[in-house]
Amino acid sequence: MLRLKPHYLLVCLGFLAACSLPIQKHEKSAIQLPKGFLSATNDSGRVALPSWKSVYFDTSLNQLIDEAIVKNFEMRSAMQRVESFRSQVVLNKGIRLPDLNANISMGARKFGEYTMDGVGNYDTRFSTNLNSKQQLPKVIPDYIIGLQSNWEIDLWGKLKNRKKAALNRFLAGEMGRNLVLTSTVAEVASAYYSLLALDSEQRIYLENIALQQRALDVVRILKQTGQANQLGVEIMEAQLLGSQEKEVEVVQRIIEAENTLNFLLGRFPQPVVRSNDLLNKPLPTLVKSGIPSDMLQNRPDIAQAELELAASHADVVSAKVAFYPSLNINAGLGFQAFNAALLLEAPASIAFSGLGGLAAPLLNRRVLKSQLLSAEVEKKQAYIQYEKVVTRSFTEVYTSLTQLNNVERMLTIKNQEVQILRNSINTSNELFRTGRATYLEVNTVQKNALQSQLELINLKKIQFQALVELYRSLGGGWK
Repeated sequence: MLRLKPHYLLVCLGFLAACSLPIQKHEKSAIQLPKGFLSATNDSGRVALPSWKSVYFDTSLNQLIDEAIVKNFEMRSAMQRVESFRSQVVLNKGIRLPDLNANISMGARKFGEYTMDGVGNYDTRFSTNLNSKQQLPKVIPDYIIGLQSNWEIDLWGKLKNRKKAALNRFLAGEMGRNLVLTSTVAEVASAYYSLLALDSEQRIYLENIALQQRALDVVRILKQTGQANQLGVEIMEAQLLGSQEKEVEVVQRIIEAENTLNFLLGRFPQPVVRSNDLLNKPLPTLVKSGIPSDMLQNRPDIAQAELELAASHADVVSAKVAFYPSLNINAGLGFQAFNAALLLEAPASIAFSGLGGLAAPLLNRRVLKSQLLSAEVEKKQAYIQYEKVVTRSFTEVYTSLTQLNNVERMLTIKNQEVQILRNSINTSNELFRTGRATYLEVNTVQKNALQSQLELINLKKIQFQALVELYRSLGGGWK
């Protein structure tokens, strides 16, 4: 029998190690982003992104966000997903270390009398060369107490890459939770500003109802003096009723907006504490147009996509090295005896075993090929997803910036329009009293003034929500 000397074995192992795969580094997407988001800006230097408490300096809003972070249903689900990924990290933490198990077992054997083992056992039972402790019974018990170990030597980095993949997916899960947090903060802020806009809308309807009531009273007086007719009274009264109906509709929309906000906070319907009128609220100063594109690194979805790409790369490497030989060492140490009374008698009952071997797949490797193909496809998909997230992120920031700039210009124009139409209400009323304007003209002026004020509120809401969207698209809200 040919025996392999130890130093020959070491040479073989060294040769196998020399055949290990070259380390492959995953590459990020080769997207070349513009330096800034708007071509007319000078985006030099990194701009620090403030925390959401500095951006949304409304005390009531900050309290609502604090509550949503703890109670929001999506946030709680995201936390559980992170814990699921954490369990995979724990599972793979010691994957490169040997397993060690305690073993306590009992069994019994009886050989057939017309077998080689049975005849040998019969001769042993009556042998004069064995002492009484070594005499085997006809039914042989087997008692074992000891330790068992199994160790796969990570020659090619297969286990290392599995561990790396699990860690990257855990970190990606953390970023997924941060992404949910960013979205939750933005949703609460957006819903809050929508609610403030509805409050302003209700206030404007109430003011116009008061104006329309006074105009109706004037028309009724003029009718009594013969300066107006019943048609004027009916037109003014219908306009008043229409405004009253719209005000009730806004009340219902306020209730629905409060319930939407309450759901985001994970609570049942209840009044929402909030600040004053949206029109009088200053816009928080976040950033204007001087934003370098590398601020996108704040976004958790980009970091998540990059980590998923790294994990898929590790899966590919692990699938490739699965075709190479694996070195496994099995060992055992403990006490073994066929007599329980003699089990712990040392050193006679001490038993040990050791076995090491190389095993490599040669035939029927379809499963390994399928796993490798699947891992490579998933890596390509992760690569495409990374490019998609980066491109979408840049587009979102660009859109929010342009919207903020354009809405600011629109607000300047709309404020002038509202002021002129408000003045025209007083002018039309004075002219109507002196008979130089008809009730139709008064009615038209009041409608135009109401519509312009509602449009002003809507623009103000769009402005605040554009700021919220810009902050979210820059990755703000999770730090």
